[in-house]
Amino acid sequence: MLLIYTHQVTHRIKYTFNLIFKSILGIEYELTTNPDSFKQFKGAKISYTHKNIEDELFFQSNNLLFETRIDKEALTVSLQKNENDLPTDPFALAFLFTTRYEEYLPFTADKYGRFSAKQSLAYKNNFLQKPVVNIWTKKIQEMISSRYPNFIFPGKKYSYTPTIDIDNAYAYLGKSFARTVGGFARSLAKSDWGDFSRRKNVLSGKEKDPYDTYDFQMEIHKKYSLKPIYFFLLGDWAPNDKNLPHTNQRMQSLIKNISRNAETGIHPSFASNQHPEKIKIEKERLEKIKDAPITKSRQHFLMLRFPHNYRNLIEAGITDDYSMGFADEIGFRAGICTPYKFYDLEKEEETNLTVHPFAVMDGTLNNYLKFSPQQAIEKTKQIVKEIKNVNGEFITLWHNETLSDWRDWKGWKIVYEEMIRLAVLG
Repeated sequence: MLLIYTHQVTHRIKYTFNLIFKSILGIEYELTTNPDSFKQFKGAKISYTHKNIEDELFFQSNNLLFETRIDKEALTVSLQKNENDLPTDPFALAFLFTTRYEEYLPFTADKYGRFSAKQSLAYKNNFLQKPVVNIWTKKIQEMISSRYPNFIFPGKKYSYTPTIDIDNAYAYLGKSFARTVGGFARSLAKSDWGDFSRRKNVLSGKEKDPYDTYDFQMEIHKKYSLKPIYFFLLGDWAPNDKNLPHTNQRMQSLIKNISRNAETGIHPSFASNQHPEKIKIEKERLEKIKDAPITKSRQHFLMLRFPHNYRNLIEAGITDDYSMGFADEIGFRAGICTPYKFYDLEKEEETNLTVHPFAVMDGTLNNYLKFSPQQAIEKTKQIVKEIKNVNGEFITLWHNETLSDWRDWKGWKIVYEEMIRLAVLG
């Protein structure tokens, strides 16, 4: 056990040390505010306070973890490295990044109401693509091991989890009569004879639906012994929620088939951001189809407004969320590649919702960054290396339609294959 001295135990202190020592390093620790018992302790120990007690391993604290306010002054915590190649207060910074402190402050939202990567401290300081919290934690571990060689840390292993969002299960199949007629009409109006012909061939059974890439997904996940997670959009039809209805037999059959070989979660609709009661309704739809409880989720459009979206998920019975990542940049939105608990800054409490950060999304690489397939592979390779260096978890976000090798995704199927090979084999 590691003993930690601090002059005051706060909710922020307990959360941050749980994050660093339990979630990432997997060790037990105890906090004390008694300097005498700290001095008498003969095992591994560190202090986190304003001034060292004696000759212990000492980390100088600033005020962030001893406050309860939320203001922009907190963003001035120094990122400058000391002689140990650590920021002056890595614990305060870890709290700042993982709680998404900066997203509680006023910001300029994008057209969907989201906080963009380019506004983040990590992007502005050129380390968005480094899991800095894990990197700092690894350095803290090395310092403890150097000072206390007999202190044993459990071996943490790198892992990879592919995730797939099903926003639009099929390009042509399963659509209502009105949507099908409308699709043909749009093709005619644009003189898009390729789309007109393909729609006709798919509906007549002469050709496979281009978004039906599920056999390929199953094959490649099985080949590399992976356990994917699928998130299904089951909201009512709206301009930003266009999947097949939850009552559609083809959709229900797809969910049941995928559920036999993979974990599944709900993909709360875009509309649920304005009407949070829809989350529970949509979750219950998936539970009824699967005949099993649903506890995992990912926000459609990666909509995260703090703390509201996470509170809504908790209220709906979600225990694990996979939305922590940016749409416009790849990397580490919370500076971390390890699952961790969500801390509600306004309530000043650690919740039971586990956040699973993802690092790479297909739409980010192609639609936002405009990478070629080869550029996407090279950039992903760098991310994988960063995560492997700290024995973190690499989570990717892909969609069934982006594996179609069709239209804007021509040539991108190989990106998924190569990404998986890099993630698993290196």
